[in-house]
Amino acid sequence: MLESNASSSTDWASHELGHARLADRRLVKRLTTIATNFAQHPTAAIPQACGSWKQTKAAYRFFDNDTVEPAAILAAHSQATVQRMQAYPVVLCAQDTTTLNYSTHPQTRGLGPISNNRDKTLGLLLHSTLALTPNGQPLGLLHVQTWARSGRHFGRSSHQRNRTPRAQKESQKWMSSLSACQALAASCGGTTLVNVADREGDLYDLFQQGLAPSAAPRVHLLVRAQHNRQVAHPQKYLWDFLAAQRPRARLKIQVPRKDGQPGRLATLAIRFAPVTLRPPCLKEDQPAVSLWAVEAREVRPLQGAKAICWRLLTTLPVTTAEAAIEKVRWYAQRWQIEVIHKVLKSGCQVEQRQLETTARLQRVVMVDLIVAWRVLSLCKAARETPDGLASDWLNGHEWRALWCYYHEQPRPPRRSPTLSQAVRWIAQLGGFLARRSDGEPGPIVVWRGLRELQTITAAWRRFGHEYSYG
Repeated sequence: MLESNASSSTDWASHELGHARLADRRLVKRLTTIATNFAQHPTAAIPQACGSWKQTKAAYRFFDNDTVEPAAILAAHSQATVQRMQAYPVVLCAQDTTTLNYSTHPQTRGLGPISNNRDKTLGLLLHSTLALTPNGQPLGLLHVQTWARSGRHFGRSSHQRNRTPRAQKESQKWMSSLSACQALAASCGGTTLVNVADREGDLYDLFQQGLAPSAAPRVHLLVRAQHNRQVAHPQKYLWDFLAAQRPRARLKIQVPRKDGQPGRLATLAIRFAPVTLRPPCLKEDQPAVSLWAVEAREVRPLQGAKAICWRLLTTLPVTTAEAAIEKVRWYAQRWQIEVIHKVLKSGCQVEQRQLETTARLQRVVMVDLIVAWRVLSLCKAARETPDGLASDWLNGHEWRALWCYYHEQPRPPRRSPTLSQAVRWIAQLGGFLARRSDGEPGPIVVWRGLRELQTITAAWRRFGHEYSYG
């Protein structure tokens, strides 16, 4: 349904998943059918989304099939994502972790603790890497990891964790994401990939991997610093080193509402400089790493508001104020990975999927993630290319039924409405009020509206309106 230049609601699923390397072509056909059903019936349980007992049984058999590897589902979509990436000189690869809570499904086997309450809060961890344009258009998922923690090992002391081999640590997820980007770089032509991580990704091992002589030359890191590391400079520590740099530019950004505080326009002072980080105390035998550091600190924050202070470390050279501002803007796009996880939970209702094993859950999570990307991509496209045609994203029945419903008219126009208009109408079906102060609709209301649109389209077609245009 949501594919540029799509002619039918199944085209996007075939494009994204039709080349999946599964054991049987019938499994590939079933996968595209499931993805289409999930996209057309967001928030619905599997039986409701499938629409019939026969389709529901087939979906459950698919998720129960041990020959279907979740990685194979993702690989087909990632191949299509790489094709989209080739059109851009720079692509951001944002990675982040979220938890999937299945505590209300005690019959599911293989779950693990996702909080300190190890006996009662059970589920899976999900670490995703989302490809984005520098303007924030989601291009697709490049790498996904899902796993259950071991209740026996969870909560070990820091001494025990330090003795654990790196490959067995949970923090390996950050290096695995970078490895996936490095492996894909050869397929991306002249595109530069920038792996973007939040403070949890501030790892000495990650910087070492990104700077290794064997690393792909067109893959770089942009990480928000968490640790006030020792530096090989007179200031000795990173925070003091950055504070000692003179401001080189100012940047104004819009800060959204959060935690009861109103939105505001914040002015950030930009500092930057090359920096050499000393190895941490447990890796004193390792060499120092040379990076570039950028600080974006809010100037005169409003009383009661928490001042913004982003300290970024990157393997990319930052020699001008324009380059420093560019890196700050790139990091600001990292929130898109959090949005897709929110859509996965609130839109796809992935935590309500009731399956008996973690292996089955991992397969359904992969399909739901790809569907969640479609909705996020549609919302962003409506903002970035508002004058594009809705017919590039919705099939003919859908945009015509939407137009007739919204205008309370029996006959649609010959020309499709714009994408921006169609998305606002869809969002209004999902509860968006469309007031002047409301801004652009978000993915959750669009998700709800798409569910209503499918019902409207089915009724519109059943009562013969599809024959009223020619």
